[in-house]
Amino acid sequence: MGRYTGPACRLCRREGQKLFLKGARCYMAKCAIEQGQSAPGQHGARRGRKMSEYGQQLRQKQCLRRQFGMQELQFRRFFKEALRRKGVTGEILLQLLETRLDNLVYRLGFCASRRSARQFVLHGHILVNGKVSTIPSMILKAGDTLEVRDRPRSRDAATRCLEAATPQQTPTWVSLDRKSFKAELQSIPTREQIAPVVDEQAIVELYSR
Repeated sequence: MGRYTGPACRLCRREGQKLFLKGARCYMAKCAIEQGQSAPGQHGARRGRKMSEYGQQLRQKQCLRRQFGMQELQFRRFFKEALRRKGVTGEILLQLLETRLDNLVYRLGFCASRRSARQFVLHGHILVNGKVSTIPSMILKAGDTLEVRDRPRSRDAATRCLEAATPQQTPTWVSLDRKSFKAELQSIPTREQIAPVVDEQAIVELYSR
């Protein structure tokens, strides 16, 4: 499966908002959004036409997909899973994305960005319920635990990120013991507790066309 390897700030500029793809840089004055840089492309600075309903729905979907660093095929699979489950589809979709292993590693502050969290998991630095997990897209359930492996290489990397962790990365629905580098998913987050500022209903309508 292909993946985006270009400049992360280009994606933020395209969506016109911070997607928090580059860790601490996103909170600095050098952030492209903070500097007011225009959308990428030859005509990026001149984009000002009224967007159609379809265009607005597409932008919401692209914003959420890019924020979590997912390709279209993978994102669509998550939507189908949300559609299959009972409840409000849009809210369930956000809950599935928020309880992904790589996102939780990022939210807890063990890594500076979701991209680095994905690599952290792939390299075997994380234990889920006491076992090594190398699947970034793994969905955790309430009561599951995750921790950084007890070895210098893993703990040192997590310590550096925890010391620079921002409020953006600390969810209220997960308990974290910084000394033991261990966390527990206490409950599935509600819509009010989920950070992505998107119109999830617009995404549902887009895929329902």
